[in-house]
Amino acid sequence: MEINGLLAAGIYDWPVISQISWLLGKVMNGIYNVLDAIGINNIGVSIIIFTIIVYTLLIPLTIKQQKFSKMQSVMTPEIRKIQKKYEGKRDQASMLKQQEEMNAVYDKYGTKMSSGCLPSLIQMLFLFGLYPVVQNIPRYVDKVHDVYMPLVEKIQSVAGSQAIMEKIGEASPVLMSADSYDYSKANTLVEALYKFQDATWNTLVDRIPQVESLVNSTRDQIDNLNQFLGVNIGAHPWNLLMDALRDFSIIGIILAVIIPVLAGLTQFISVKLSQAGSSSMMDDKDNPMAGSMKTMMYTMPLISVVFGFTLPAGLGLYWVASAAVRCVQQLAINKYLSKKSVEDIIAENQKKMKKKIEKKGTSAKEINRMATTSTRNVGNSSRSGKSQAEKDEKIRRAQEMAKNAKPGSLTAKANLVSRYNSGQKTDSSDQTASEKKGKK
Repeated sequence: MEINGLLAAGIYDWPVISQISWLLGKVMNGIYNVLDAIGINNIGVSIIIFTIIVYTLLIPLTIKQQKFSKMQSVMTPEIRKIQKKYEGKRDQASMLKQQEEMNAVYDKYGTKMSSGCLPSLIQMLFLFGLYPVVQNIPRYVDKVHDVYMPLVEKIQSVAGSQAIMEKIGEASPVLMSADSYDYSKANTLVEALYKFQDATWNTLVDRIPQVESLVNSTRDQIDNLNQFLGVNIGAHPWNLLMDALRDFSIIGIILAVIIPVLAGLTQFISVKLSQAGSSSMMDDKDNPMAGSMKTMMYTMPLISVVFGFTLPAGLGLYWVASAAVRCVQQLAINKYLSKKSVEDIIAENQKKMKKKIEKKGTSAKEINRMATTSTRNVGNSSRSGKSQAEKDEKIRRAQEMAKNAKPGSLTAKANLVSRYNSGQKTDSSDQTASEKKGKK
């Protein structure tokens, strides 16, 4: 399914993602207004600054994720050893023991199973929320939205225009079905018009000739806003490439392919740098994650190139900017983490875990036990699940409860039998002792 299809399906109207998009949209609108105030009316520049700001805000999550990746190179052999130990065992007892032993490994290193997933999940939510802002600038940037309004008002004043717009909107490149979008609303028309390409504009003029003059003036304004280093970021690079090939324009070909190629190249460098801290894991042939990471290194750039050609160049520019920002950030993060040994990261994690546990009221003795647990012996200790001291304490409490048992209860009767047996043993032992004394 194409990304535009996902948008049509309403995936970006989901809770949380829509709220994140709204928040990021406010940031984008603010950036555009500031640039407009200093005379820079350019969507491409706004996208680049917007991308830099958003990815800067995500740096703490990126560092946390990279720390976890670095620790994985140490934890993975122990985790795999436990998994191998219980390989093929699917009974509940074995699965519980395996879980206990794996938790002990994470406790020892002061981390959790979710430590690597949570930052990735939060980043993913932000990126899902970021995409519609870049994909549909007029929805979030008021001044770009206002450029389309005179044309929209003119279209709405023409009889039968709604059915015409619905028909145009269902086809490529708009792909906004009337089943999912209400073409009687001005905002829907603005969103559809923002996706128009040259052929789509011509179709609109053919179907509604009354709007030709406004179409021309609107296209001129939008083209000026979308021009970035000679590339119209509102156009699809594939269409630009086809036009350049027809005209035998070398410059046109270069401008058409530059953004998709840069998107793939910067994506490759970004993935390569992000995996630099996990080189030992990448070299481990027995680690299933190594193969996945190597595959991602080559497939992600290719996907970026394909999307860079088939989607508006503005999205390709965003991918180039985001990958470039990640490369710079990753170089800084790798330099920062190179000064930290795995032992330092473990010590930091254990310190943080100690504070969290102390807030919950866990004793210092238990904290120290988790910090110094040896995973080589964890299987033995987990079989009982309790220390000897805990067992003795449980027996003592049971004995105390037995002494205070209610008369007539099973416990009281058991005590009576126990005392009888104890007394009988005492009498027999006294008798034996007296017999021995008589023989002497």
